[in-house]
Parts: sequence; C-alpha cells; structure tokens
Amino acid sequence: MIRNFLFSIFFFSGIILISIIFLPALILPQKFTLFGGKLMGYWAAICLKIFLSTKIIVKGKENLVKNEKFFIASSHQSMFETFFLQTIFNSPVFILKKELLMIPIFGWYLKKIGSISIKRNKVSKENINFFEDISKIITNTNRPIIIFPQGTRVLPHEQPPFKKVHQGFMKN
Repeated sequence: MIRNFLFSIFFFSGIILISIIFLPALILPQKFTLFGGKLMGYWAAICLKIFLSTKIIVKGKENLVKNEKFFIASSHQSMFETFFLQTIFNSPVFILKKELLMIPIFGWYLKKIGSISIKRNKVSKENINFFEDISKIITNTNRPIIIFPQGTRVLPHEQPPFKKVHQGFMKN
C-alpha cells in the first residue's frame, strides 16, 4: 500500500514537472515535444522499477526496423504503455480518441506531437479525414503509427472485440 502511494506521488509529480518544464516546447519545433514524451516514458520505467520492483522486459527489440515507417497495434492495459512505447519506437504517431485532446496541457502535447484523433461511434467530417491524416503521416515521415484497437484499456487476459474502422468511421 505504501509502495503504491509512493509510486503515485513520484510518478505523477515527475509527469507534472516534465510537463511544466516542456511547456515552451509547445511553440518550439516538434522534436522538442517528442523528446519530452520520451523522457516521460523513461520516468515511468524508473518509477516502476524503484517503487514497485517491476522489471520491464522488451523482447525482440533487436528486430525493430530503424528509421522506417510501420504500424503497431498494441493492447492498452494502463497509461504506462502510452508513455513507454515512446522509448522503444522512433517518435510514434498515436491514433487516439478525440476526448484526449480536450485534457488541458496533455491534449496540447498530443496535438503538438502529431497524434491523429477520431470521434468514436460518430459519423463526422473529421472522421472522414482520418485516412487522409494517416496517409499524410505515411507519406511525409518515417514515424511509426500506434493504435490501441480495443479503443480502451483492457485487463491482461481480457479480449474485447476490436473497434472497427468502416469507411473512415469507428464502430463497435
């Protein structure tokens, strides 16, 4: 119980501190904001190791393609992977639900790093541009694209159906 409390205090304090320190990055070139995201990933790993004695093992990292674009579909079990995946992959582009962009400061960072948002379960003009946004990323950068196909956090052994994209719209 105390370890969890200490983890939460240090983890969130560090994330808040990094967010404040990197506020100027919002008006600087994107690479500064991407570096701040990577720093948050390393901070999350350090806190897990120190306070919760969690060993992080990344299997197959040597097989990752460097400086090329590819697509990652990841299970979403906690906020940890949203931070830590930035340390494994070269400045990934996240496909995420639009509501996350509404979170003060955090949403600003998500916009700055080029995240692609979608309104789930809603037909809108923005969703029609979803594939166009992905096409731009594929054409203009070597950044990988990450999506959490379940569309929400899931328990380790839970297997809810993936969200489906049909004609540019997310459906259950």
